[in-house]
Amino acid sequence: MVNRRVVVTGLGAVTPVGNDVNSMWENLIQGHSGINRVSRINPDDFPAKVAAEIKDFDPTLYMDKRDVRKMDLFTQYAMAAAKMAVEDAGLEITDELAPRTGVWIGSGIGGMTTYEEQFHKFAEKGYRRVSPFFVPMMIPDMAAGQVSIALGAKGINSCTVTACSSGANSIGDAFKVIQRGDADIMITGGSEAPLTNMAFAGFSAARALTFNDDPKTASRPFDKNRDGFVMGEGSGILVLESLESAKKRGAKIYAEIVGYGATGDAYHITQPAPGGEGAARAMKQAIDDAHLTPEDIQYINAHGTSTEYNDPYETNAIKEVFGDYAYQLAVSSTKSMTGHLLGAAGAIEAIISVKTILTGIIPPTINYETEDPECDLDYVPNKSREADVKAVLSNSLGFGGHNAALLFKKFEE
Repeated sequence: MVNRRVVVTGLGAVTPVGNDVNSMWENLIQGHSGINRVSRINPDDFPAKVAAEIKDFDPTLYMDKRDVRKMDLFTQYAMAAAKMAVEDAGLEITDELAPRTGVWIGSGIGGMTTYEEQFHKFAEKGYRRVSPFFVPMMIPDMAAGQVSIALGAKGINSCTVTACSSGANSIGDAFKVIQRGDADIMITGGSEAPLTNMAFAGFSAARALTFNDDPKTASRPFDKNRDGFVMGEGSGILVLESLESAKKRGAKIYAEIVGYGATGDAYHITQPAPGGEGAARAMKQAIDDAHLTPEDIQYINAHGTSTEYNDPYETNAIKEVFGDYAYQLAVSSTKSMTGHLLGAAGAIEAIISVKTILTGIIPPTINYETEDPECDLDYVPNKSREADVKAVLSNSLGFGGHNAALLFKKFEE
């Protein structure tokens, strides 16, 4: 059986740098950061003081006020981004399309806010005061479930939970569903709302977050003075579609998704494998899956977390896969501006990859000031760059040794 071609026909996003795709993109290419002193929790309680928070989000623009109360914030973000993506795709899910339209949305942590709020109610007032919606608000698959219900999508309905690779793995898994013929359309991506006391406590205790209290410079991927990631929140959703379905609908086509690689480090619960060998295998898989060569790729949207181990190991992995050509590649980490959206990161970065192909503009790695001898590639420092980009590789690497790579290319008939 010949694998079907899969294209991107819709994009939707809620991010710390803009509550829609166009706002997000304009801010990114101008090098504007969405990182500020954290306001969702009391920063005096933690050594980490900054976060990338969503601003001015109104869920009632996308759903009924009664439904908002039954959804954790991560589900609200996913609902908003999904409705934007479906509208952008000009997609009407009719009775005929519904059984062939699926939803696959990942989340690394799920409803942390709900869990904390309801635990306090239980501890103070007993089980009777716990919301009957507690479990369906908290579980990570509920973004996919609620989007499916709201849009009437009756095809495969799933959620990948692979820590910070959740969004990318979900997109890759959805791509394969269409490629093998199990659905014609997939609404896919990731969503996360982790800015809670317990998430801050856990990541602070693990010394994964930056303790730099200057929001302007806190996230500095590949810079010698990096000291941890900045936690962010939001959602990115793409509409993927078989080429045949897109043409039948007369849909506009943004790009083609052609490759997906997914590997495990089998090494450590939080540290990446030495030299980034698992990440290297994921990139190789994605390139092989796309039937391309490393030299066909012009840009890598790196995982680039601004942490001690990730950045040099990912750099090493890129050099392992691309050889001498690695030094001709543009590599940037948009987490320098968005913060790290955990399970939503790969989805936002997939959208950024598609926009890079469409516009011929590569977003920068901001706050890049001091070179690290171990990180010696072209990280598009501080200013965006115009370039003819035909193919983009997007990396996502997660706790538990999860590695995912997605490959997008310019659509050609």
